[in-house]
Amino acid sequence: MVVATVGLTVAAGCGSTTDTSGSKEPAYAATLRPIIEKLMKDNAIPGAVVLVESPKDGNWTATFGTGTLGKNVPMTVDDHFRIGSNTKTMTVTVLMQLAQEGKLGLDDPIAKYWPGVPNGDRITLAQLAEMRSGLYNYTFDEQFSADVDKDPQKVWTPQELLDIAFAHPVDFAPGEKFEYSNTNTILLGQVIEKVTKMPVAQSFQQRIFDPLGLENTSFPAATDSSIPDPHPQGYAYGTMVSTISTYALPPDQLAAALAGTLQPGNQTQSSPSWTGTAGAAISTVGDMATYVKALVHGGLLDKQMQQTRMNSIQPIDPSDPAMAGYGLGIVRFGTHLLGHDGQIPGYMTFMGSDPDSGLTIVVATNLATVPTGEGSALVLVKGMLPAFYGANALPGRDPAQPGPTASPTR
Repeated sequence: MVVATVGLTVAAGCGSTTDTSGSKEPAYAATLRPIIEKLMKDNAIPGAVVLVESPKDGNWTATFGTGTLGKNVPMTVDDHFRIGSNTKTMTVTVLMQLAQEGKLGLDDPIAKYWPGVPNGDRITLAQLAEMRSGLYNYTFDEQFSADVDKDPQKVWTPQELLDIAFAHPVDFAPGEKFEYSNTNTILLGQVIEKVTKMPVAQSFQQRIFDPLGLENTSFPAATDSSIPDPHPQGYAYGTMVSTISTYALPPDQLAAALAGTLQPGNQTQSSPSWTGTAGAAISTVGDMATYVKALVHGGLLDKQMQQTRMNSIQPIDPSDPAMAGYGLGIVRFGTHLLGHDGQIPGYMTFMGSDPDSGLTIVVATNLATVPTGEGSALVLVKGMLPAFYGANALPGRDPAQPGPTASPTR
């Protein structure tokens, strides 16, 4: 994510809107539009696509800003985005489907399926899916990050990623606490392939994409770093090495980025292979809305297994249980929305649905983190929530972030 000190043009104020129902746009759109435009301008977010489906207040899909920095290239509602860690929900969903079919058990130890895992005889598949394994997150390895910076097109294999993780000591005993680790979901992808005897992309297609009619969602081959058209260019500040410990820019770069004189690097064609089954899927806001409703309300699992997923959600921080929770490939954001988010160099996406009201919100942007280090899509979601839940709505936080702000897939 090479940073260049050239001018930054953000066309956040010239957003166009589309009402997917074909009728007059809902009243809340007039409230949300200026909020979104201001947040994009204040946080140097180039472009965004926002979808809201409300059984009570109506549906609204809108585009904002530009798909290419320095040019007026309007975003479109059909734009494809790398969806980062939202991929994790797909990996865990297939795992749970295999469990309900009796082909594996969520309480099975990972050692039953994959050798060489530290504490593998004690870590269950469920603990991997719930981010409570204690396994080291390979993306925190400095040499790995330096290698990605040096060769963004390098194609990584799952075994290379696991070897990096397993070379480090475990962080804690299995089940002791929550800690977000991409290693967990890379491992689960390997388990799926071993049990099904087919590429995980085929399982995604047969078990999720086809049944839900997700015609614009894909899990590309590791060697494929392209994005289907239409798609915006994707941007990110900093480098993999510089963002290991903090996602915020240093003070001098922060000021320059917010002033528009520091431009993020273009990550559109960087290989996502280092994220694999933890973050390499591609989708559109329309497909993500369909998917997150099935994830939260049912349609991918049988009734009993769906309840198992809901019951698995535990606070990520026991000292602040209302802020966020994590379960079997699903996040609770604040007190209302369930779903997940995903960030990968170039893009960030958020998908959430309220199990009580049915309110569904999907946001996709073409910037990873904003200059202050928070996830770009979450910046917009936090600004939108009061329109539906009041001024005191708990915004939740990204489970990938150890601190109070949001962060990348990493």
